[in-house]
Amino acid sequence: MNPYTVPDDEIQAATALLRAGETVVFPTETVYGLGADASNPLAVRKIFEIKNRPDYHPLIVHIAAASQLSTWAQEIPDAAWQLAEAFWPGPLTLILQRSSQVPNEVTGGQDTVGLRVPDHPVATALLRVFGGGIAAPSANRFGQVSPTTAQHVHDKLGSKVGMILDGGPCRIGVESTIISLTHGEATLLRPGGLPVEAIEHTLNQKVSLAQSVASKLLRAPGMLDSHYAPTTPIEIYPADELWHRVYQLANLGHKVAVLNLSANNDVSHIVGITSLQMPLLADEYGRELYATLHRIDHASFDHILAEAPPTQQEWVAINDRMRRAAQGTSNKK
Repeated sequence: MNPYTVPDDEIQAATALLRAGETVVFPTETVYGLGADASNPLAVRKIFEIKNRPDYHPLIVHIAAASQLSTWAQEIPDAAWQLAEAFWPGPLTLILQRSSQVPNEVTGGQDTVGLRVPDHPVATALLRVFGGGIAAPSANRFGQVSPTTAQHVHDKLGSKVGMILDGGPCRIGVESTIISLTHGEATLLRPGGLPVEAIEHTLNQKVSLAQSVASKLLRAPGMLDSHYAPTTPIEIYPADELWHRVYQLANLGHKVAVLNLSANNDVSHIVGITSLQMPLLADEYGRELYATLHRIDHASFDHILAEAPPTQQEWVAINDRMRRAAQGTSNKK
């Protein structure tokens, strides 16, 4: 449970802004979201302008409860109700056939829509008082590191947004798992805060990967090869190769932050190198990852060298984010 709440008058003020077509940043258990009234095309466009986000890249609609699914989606399969009952509120986004009321601005012109019920007391209060759906991607510039505190949002977006609700640090720290249910089977579009194994157990079936032509054409948040990128170039190496690259950059006089998992890889004794010990548990690593990248960016390092995380299932989402972040900074090295 997240102990953070905000005063009722702040929820009322945020609701008034949303109804007036303005944007509001609010916390979820995953990351902070930049929200607008999902039924208002002009309001939704402000999200794209603030983030500098391509207008073809769809948004996730956040709702207060699964009972609102039929407002935003149609031809809802039984699997959607099963997953909603099991995991909502929580870090799971379902891709379903959109209803006629969903604006094209939300879906990027697709015939599908992403929906989820977030698990954070501030988000819950806002959605219940507002009453409608809130379209909300992460509250950052497109392609950059997602914010997990209100300060991250202040630093990057500042006065560009109508209001920021501070709900403390995000409990999970990586985005939601995205599952498509539009082609007769459950398909993973983005790994995230909910393990795929839990979904498979609930549905009693395997979740397929987005490899078919149909699923590859389906656009969803976070699917671009380059995403979640810090401004500091990041490279990922196995533990036994990390030292070589550290010494190489140190000899060039570069200021380097090293994300360590192995205790024997502490390289902080080398001039210009700062060694940061990352958590050994996947959920703790995920909770700290984006906040750590934000701190490194503020400290003006020349490079980030990360020890490659383990490859077990619980690390899938973290490896996905690290790979996309490295791809996003590959032209800065």
